[in-house]
Amino acid sequence: MAKTVKRKYRSTRRREQAEETRSRIVSAANELFVTQGYGRTTIAEVARAGGVAVETVYAAYRNKAMLLRHVWYSAMRGDEEDVRLLERPEIQAVLAEPDLATRMRAHAIVMTEVFRRITPLFRALQGAASSEPAAAALLAEFDERRLDAASHYAHAAASTGKLVISEDECRDVFAATLDGALWHRLVEERGWTDERFAEFLGSMWIAALAR
Repeated sequence: MAKTVKRKYRSTRRREQAEETRSRIVSAANELFVTQGYGRTTIAEVARAGGVAVETVYAAYRNKAMLLRHVWYSAMRGDEEDVRLLERPEIQAVLAEPDLATRMRAHAIVMTEVFRRITPLFRALQGAASSEPAAAALLAEFDERRLDAASHYAHAAASTGKLVISEDECRDVFAATLDGALWHRLVEERGWTDERFAEFLGSMWIAALAR
C-alpha cells in the first residue's frame, strides 16, 4: 500500500512540475511576443526567459506557431484548460441571467477581464500578421470564433424577447465590440479604469440592444 501511495505522489509531483514548466514557457512567450514582436522572438529566447532548455519548449509545443496558439488561448481563457470561453462557468452564469440588462452588465465585467489579458497580444499579432502566416491565421480564427460567440450571445438575448433590434444586428454589435479595441482606446490610451470601462460597455449594450 505504501508503494502505491509513493508512486501516486511521484506521479502527481511530476504532473505539477510539468504544468509549472508549461506555465513559465507560456508566460515568457506572451511577454516576448508583446514586447518585441512575434516575428522577432525565437524559441531560444522563450526558453531563456522561461528558465528552461530549448528542447523542453519544443517537446511541449513542437514549434513557434503551436506555442503561439497556446499563448493566445491561455490568455483568452485565463488558463491552459482546453475549454472554450463560451463554455466556461463565468460565461454560462452570464447567459443564465434572465434579465437582459443585468446579463449585459455582468457580461461586460467578464469581458473586460478578458480584454486585459488578450489585447496586448492581439495588437502585437496585428502588427505581425502581414509578414507572419501564423499570426495572420490566428487572427482569422479569432474573428471566426468571435462571430460564432456573438451569434450565441445574440440568440440568447433574442430569447428573452427584449431586443430592440434584430438578432442578426445584435450579433454584429457584439462581434464588433468583443475584440478589445475599444478597451485599448479607453483604458490604455485614455486612462479609464477597468471598472469604468465595464460599466460603460454594459450601459452601451443596454442602450443599443435592450428594451
